[in-house]
Amino acid sequence: MTQEELDSLMNEDLSGAVEADAKEESIEYDQANYRPKADIVWPPPPPSAEHRVVHQLDDVAREGEEKSSQIFDILEAIGADATESENLSKSGADAIGQIASVFERLHARFPHIQTFAAQLELCADLQKKAEQITQIAQKTNDNVMVAMDVMQFQDIHRQKIERVINVMRALSRYMNSLFDTKVADEKRVSSAVHIAGDATEDVVDEEDIEALIAAFGGKK
Repeated sequence: MTQEELDSLMNEDLSGAVEADAKEESIEYDQANYRPKADIVWPPPPPSAEHRVVHQLDDVAREGEEKSSQIFDILEAIGADATESENLSKSGADAIGQIASVFERLHARFPHIQTFAAQLELCADLQKKAEQITQIAQKTNDNVMVAMDVMQFQDIHRQKIERVINVMRALSRYMNSLFDTKVADEKRVSSAVHIAGDATEDVVDEEDIEALIAAFGGKK
């Protein structure tokens, strides 16, 4: 297979990929630094402050911990209010029971007085309502405990994010150590810019090489 046939085959594959990706913008490279130019849009997000992944994960973990702490405080306050409501309801039910016992004696002694009978019925109704309030307060406390258990999963998710951060930072330190060098980039020997097959006048083709060898061979 010749170089032209290989180039044609590669161009066919690339054209199909471009059509599938709906006209992706081509990337221009700075030949001096061998990296995409900073003033163009390239497929991965540029390494700016708003795209620093670990920085964003740190913010998510920190904000998640702060919000979780606030929610726990709110749930504790709701639980405390529910407990206080339950205690007040029980105290009220006890007071109503004492009042009801007085009206029971009065109604037993004066059965013909309808007021005593009506007050007994009212006391019985108030005791039922006090019992309902106690049940609601207990149910609220139970729901608060369930919500706190659910919030524990939020803390587990935060710990998972922190573990991902630690792994990413470890990989970053490893990669930096792996590619570390004592030679500064500005002191490094320039690498080849063109290779065989590039469509440029700077590339020496086979005919030029043969002519150069013949010229050297002709010298005595």
